[in-house]
Amino acid sequence: MTTLLALGLGYSAQQVAAQLERDGWRIIGTARSPESLAAIAAKGWRALPFDGSEATPELKQAVAEATHILVSAPPGPQGDPALARLEHELASAPALRWIGYLSTIGVYGDHGGAWVDEETEPRPQSARSIERLAAERAWSALAGKRGVPLDIFRLSGIYGPGRSPLDRLLLGERTQVFKPGQVFNRIHVEDIAAAVIAGIRAAGRFGTVTSIYNVTDDEPAPPQDVTAFAAALLGISPPALVPIEQAVLSPMATSFYAENKRARNARMKERLGVALKYPTYREGLTALHREMLAARAAAAPRSSP
Repeated sequence: MTTLLALGLGYSAQQVAAQLERDGWRIIGTARSPESLAAIAAKGWRALPFDGSEATPELKQAVAEATHILVSAPPGPQGDPALARLEHELASAPALRWIGYLSTIGVYGDHGGAWVDEETEPRPQSARSIERLAAERAWSALAGKRGVPLDIFRLSGIYGPGRSPLDRLLLGERTQVFKPGQVFNRIHVEDIAAAVIAGIRAAGRFGTVTSIYNVTDDEPAPPQDVTAFAAALLGISPPALVPIEQAVLSPMATSFYAENKRARNARMKERLGVALKYPTYREGLTALHREMLAARAAAAPRSSP
């Protein structure tokens, strides 16, 4: 049976799993917390605990059963936890035909707003991006040793249901950071799933090699433009702009604003044939707003005749 094992069955990987399940795939996924495991099980998927410290016999058996493995769990300072605990099982997995790795365009580092593509040499700056690049290379080495194709999907900023500027505004966001010339790249979670599934379908077409794809939409854009568009959809005023010099930022937000680049997605389109459902934030946010209105209407109490 065609089986997906998702090492870290989180927000993006669940979108992939849901589409594959509709095609008759069996889904197995790992998570750290009891709440996440319960959410996976509630979807009818097999949920296995894995916090990076120990691989259970059940997880090792799942590796042996998997035809496809999607890695979504982040690495740490000591490397990728799945490779550390499952390297032998992964290297000898009898049914394995494909590995996918969800990485980040953060591995490119800062390019002063210039365009980057998959041929651009990575020069990560933040600790988490340095760890991601090291994990990419470790998985590439394992896939080469095992003789199966590996697709590395470098994701830009993920948004989708429950995770968008619309949601932040509805939660009360009233200020936003302004940095002249800053742009961010983004991608709707449904388009992430489309790219991953296209990679699965193309498995082996390019041999048993590592392929890298930037998974991002067509229009890197200033964050204040995106927020203003979301505010207009909601019929409210956009948040006030706060110059970055005056903003109080978390360490993660600081690292985001320290990097400025525009990521090209031509390889994803040309090699995998991906046609983006949401080519810019406008289509994506408009669809999310429409879904919000539909959900609100469905939840509204109906008056008696």
